Amino acid sequence: MTTYLITGVAGFIGSNLAETLLKQGENVIGIDEFNDYYDPNLKRNNVISLLKYPQFQLIEADLLTLDWHKLLQEVSVVFHQAAQAGVRASWGKGFRQYTEKNINATQIILEAAKDTPTLQSLVAASSSSVYGNAETFPTAETVCPQPVSPYGITKLAAERLCSLYYHNFGVPVTSLRYFTVYGPRQRPDMAFHKFFKAALQDQPIDIYGDGQQTRDFTFVSDVVAANLAAATIPEAAGEVFNIGGGSRVVLTDVLDTMESIIGRPLRRSHVENAKGDARHTSADVTKAQRILGYQPQVSLAEGLTKEWQWIQSINN
Repeated sequence: MTTYLITGVAGFIGSNLAETLLKQGENVIGIDEFNDYYDPNLKRNNVISLLKYPQFQLIEADLLTLDWHKLLQEVSVVFHQAAQAGVRASWGKGFRQYTEKNINATQIILEAAKDTPTLQSLVAASSSSVYGNAETFPTAETVCPQPVSPYGITKLAAERLCSLYYHNFGVPVTSLRYFTVYGPRQRPDMAFHKFFKAALQDQPIDIYGDGQQTRDFTFVSDVVAANLAAATIPEAAGEVFNIGGGSRVVLTDVLDTMESIIGRPLRRSHVENAKGDARHTSADVTKAQRILGYQPQVSLAEGLTKEWQWIQSINN
């Protein structure tokens, strides 16, 4: 039987990915250090449902301290989801966390992977942040990356390391550039989580700038499907793919949709633009459609409804 290893298993995407695999009857080893970038109790809640499965093993550790050669001996597929996330916290003193967790940890895993002949696939989470303020929309993978945040720099560096290990050692690694993922278990520092929680508590929400920025929003189950496809399709090895939601939406329109779901107005408060935030993002997913068979399934209204239901359930 195939054994899957997921880093960042207690996080937003990692826990959803693990749950999908466990429901399919697969063996999953999950690793997470439960750091305090956001409330560790939220991460603990994410893994409660996973621990019910006898074929799930949880390792609580820092990725930099593990014996990866030993760990990978029984593993067929690695989903490397762990990262130091967030654009705004990547400036200043916090930057070292980003280099250690996004670059160094990735290099350690790749180094062990090159000595693991039984490894069938390594799927690494990248980000649309590598594009920065892209010059063309929708943005294809061939567009030159130009990150506008330290976070984006570290994700691009990790991606380039993956490419080096593929070309020099044949490590079967694929990088997926996620475009603004949302849905149940979304991190509390992410916009939709913050907006819905503020609505629940009748608090004003902070909107950076004029609210006319656009994003390609991607529901978490579509991201999970992309990961599973990348792990099973041999042609994905050595490639980079955009994983987007299929439509570029203006933030103020998203807020209008949220209001219709909640059934009341949001209290909007405009604040200055955040340093390092791209003005627009839009994914050209043609390559992922062609090679991975990727096709986003969840509309923004449907996805936001599911996230709103989840937010209410954890704040009761």
